[in-house]
Amino acid sequence: MKYKVNLTQSAEDDLFEIYKYVYLNDSEDKAEKLHEKLFEKCKALQEYPLRGHVPPELKLIGIDDFLEITLKPYRIIYQVIDKEIFVHCILDGRRDMQKLLQERLLRE
Repeated sequence: MKYKVNLTQSAEDDLFEIYKYVYLNDSEDKAEKLHEKLFEKCKALQEYPLRGHVPPELKLIGIDDFLEITLKPYRIIYQVIDKEIFVHCILDGRRDMQKLLQERLLRE
């Protein structure tokens, strides 16, 4: 059975910001390709939603109900609830992930 994949508004905003950054700093073609790869990576969770792992930054503070998969250097953070997947954020792993994850996931 396939799971339903939902991108939160925050994750959609992340996708747009990544697209915009690559578009402005590289090319439209690369921005389009990266956007498509990230979107497809999220969509692929419908088949194997539990393949991710708990982000180490969250595990350290005792939070284990979020999982992540990567498309280097990007980290896709999501949650499985019943038969649905909620993608909460798509972040550049080169940033301060401890701070970003605490700010983004604990406020939702």
